Amino acid sequence: MLDGRQRAGTMGEVLDVKGPFVVAPFGETLAELAAERPEIVGLTADMGRYSDILPFARAFPDRYFNVGMAEQDLISIAAGLASTGKIAYCTTYAAFVTRRALDFITIGCAHGRANVKIIAGMPGLVNPYGATHQATDDLSITRLIPDLTVIDPCDATELSQVIRAIADVEGTVYVRNLRGKVPVTLDPDVHRFELGRAKVLAAGSDVGIVSCGFPTARALDVAARAAADGIACGVLHVATVKPFDREAVCEFAAGVERLVVLENHQRSGGLATLVVEALYDAGVQVPLERLGIHERFNECGSQDFIERQHGLDLAGVLRAVMGEGGGDTVAAGSKTDIGGKG
Repeated sequence: MLDGRQRAGTMGEVLDVKGPFVVAPFGETLAELAAERPEIVGLTADMGRYSDILPFARAFPDRYFNVGMAEQDLISIAAGLASTGKIAYCTTYAAFVTRRALDFITIGCAHGRANVKIIAGMPGLVNPYGATHQATDDLSITRLIPDLTVIDPCDATELSQVIRAIADVEGTVYVRNLRGKVPVTLDPDVHRFELGRAKVLAAGSDVGIVSCGFPTARALDVAARAAADGIACGVLHVATVKPFDREAVCEFAAGVERLVVLENHQRSGGLATLVVEALYDAGVQVPLERLGIHERFNECGSQDFIERQHGLDLAGVLRAVMGEGGGDTVAAGSKTDIGGKG
């Protein structure tokens, strides 16, 4: 673990790293795991450098396959290797794999419960390249595929734990990858990823933030700042998008006066939609504000610039927590929830 600060935001790296970070946690963890599990193979669609799988490739060149810029081939070959008893970890950008190889994920992998682990880079707004490279809808796509597990880790600690855990998950898994110098937000001596389990990371009864992915780090920062103003803000981190921990969400929501859902994804179809559906089904009524990416194609620009446009920067999330608005508000638990503003 290192200390430092990074401000790059290129090719899917987290924009700012303040404090401790780990370099290439995906590839380093996969290399360690592969030393223990000879059945593990790694594949990429010409994104070895920009997916952080190179530590594995250097350690196990005979078990590493670069199929070129061909995402459909990537998924098909991974499924074929899985049919021979291999555990196939394959990498490319989230936008490419969910748009160009969706049928191959659905039928070639999930339908047959193929032991394929898709490590999808540059989810949401972690790059400046606009609509062609920003996967702002991948959670809404993948969570609807039967027999597919979907995970959005918070930081380097959780990503490393996820890479290990999914080797023992039966069938196909989709993981949103964090690459480069990945921050350490969660204490590796304390935090334990559990598939399908959401975790309360901060307690508070005035307002609760439900978040997934790296925005959970911002949620914890906002909760600490709100406490200084006398607002008790809880944080529920939902690393596993599917299977979704409905019970934990409902229990968390019942203990706060209002909710804010924070995600690196479009406001509709992802985490907020899952939360609203869970609360509606359980009859839990609580005001809820959705903070996410607007349903539009983004212009090219720095991550902090684009996040400000969507109210996802620190100031925007803090405004929502303090009750000053900024997102879409619905009355969660009532029949007016579904189909709110997009």
